[in-house]
Amino acid sequence: MAEQATAAREVRVEKNVISPVVNELTIEVPAGRVDAAFDRVLQELRRGARVKGFRPGKVPTRVIQQLYGPQLGEEVERMLVNQTLPEAVDQAEIQPVVEPQIEAAPPAAGQAFKYLARIEVKPAIELPDLTSLSGSRPAVSVGADEVLGELERLRERQASWIEEPEETLASNGHQLTIDFVGTVEGVAFEGGSAEGIELELGSGRMIPGFEEQLVGARSGESRDLNVTFPAEYGNDALAGKAAVFATRVTAIKRRELPALDDDFAKDLGDFESLDEVKRKLQESLETQRRATSDRALEKSLLDELVTRTPFEVPPTLVARQLESQVQQVEQQLRGRLPDADLRMRVAQLREEGWDDAKRRVQEALLLESVATRATLVASEEEIHARLDEMAASQGFDAKLMHDLAKAQGWHAAIAAEIVDRKALAHLIEHATVREVEA
Repeated sequence: MAEQATAAREVRVEKNVISPVVNELTIEVPAGRVDAAFDRVLQELRRGARVKGFRPGKVPTRVIQQLYGPQLGEEVERMLVNQTLPEAVDQAEIQPVVEPQIEAAPPAAGQAFKYLARIEVKPAIELPDLTSLSGSRPAVSVGADEVLGELERLRERQASWIEEPEETLASNGHQLTIDFVGTVEGVAFEGGSAEGIELELGSGRMIPGFEEQLVGARSGESRDLNVTFPAEYGNDALAGKAAVFATRVTAIKRRELPALDDDFAKDLGDFESLDEVKRKLQESLETQRRATSDRALEKSLLDELVTRTPFEVPPTLVARQLESQVQQVEQQLRGRLPDADLRMRVAQLREEGWDDAKRRVQEALLLESVATRATLVASEEEIHARLDEMAASQGFDAKLMHDLAKAQGWHAAIAAEIVDRKALAHLIEHATVREVEA
């Protein structure tokens, strides 16, 4: 009798393989479990029901059914799916990568409950012999002219602005201090007026035609600048409109560069000589080039691995990756672009970013396969070391960073990052690496 009772409560599962990454499970729950679920839900609803004329917990079943209506069936369905889906997945011997999609008719008391679960799974990946892979690493070199170029950029950042005599005519490279009032069809518009604005001619900061019409102006001179806002300007009310900016130049300044000598080096910070600054710049450029070279090598190896390891990618993983990239771009650009431009950029990324998101998912799955084959893991010591490194780079207290990571549940993500780095190192170690010109 016990065996018959157990059999009557077993979940029946039929698996249909739609594709290498999509399975459909038809799951049938026997009537006994359905009735048990109805009883349990009714009990829970009865405990919380407050109906006039009945004591708490004593409301009749028919009243509960009338009171809650469709909600009763929804709660039973949710309970049955939560109880039986893990059993069905185990029976089917599959590993979902995202939450399954469920299709079901409402359950009925005294009847078996059948539902369909569409489940995306990880693809079977057959890695090639890693020693057969080849990658290219750009050579790392920094020429003396590049160091001088960086030094010149430092020099420009340390430049002073010296006011020119009144008779000086403004030209590109001059910094002008200006006041202006902008009008469209004779009416001033919001955001079109300012005082004491510093503008370097030739910088391209203003809309086309604005800076060009200030060339040749003198300090104290007033000019009307006739311009047209671009058709795709961020403010729709101004896009494509002709405008006049009544502008007054209040000062003209020239850039004066400091001499390249030891005094310049000391002004930069903790340096005693110009040669010391050059050595620091050389080291910094070499460090940047090595990092760029490492990334190029990793990309070349992943390119070959993706090409030589074809497999289907779960579409929902790609969709989630794309949405993550969209949200990241949105956060980076919010406040830096007009809302209309930001919306257009986000819409374009959603439309055109699928291939890039798919590639990132492919790389993640391949690195996971490499790590599994090589039994690569992240130790607790490595996770703590990474947190210490993050704290130092962000100027955080190390203990605060560890506490925050624990509270926010970052350990799994940090471990995954460490394992990915190990997998890339494993690829480099086993592949043939050739050095190429940068």
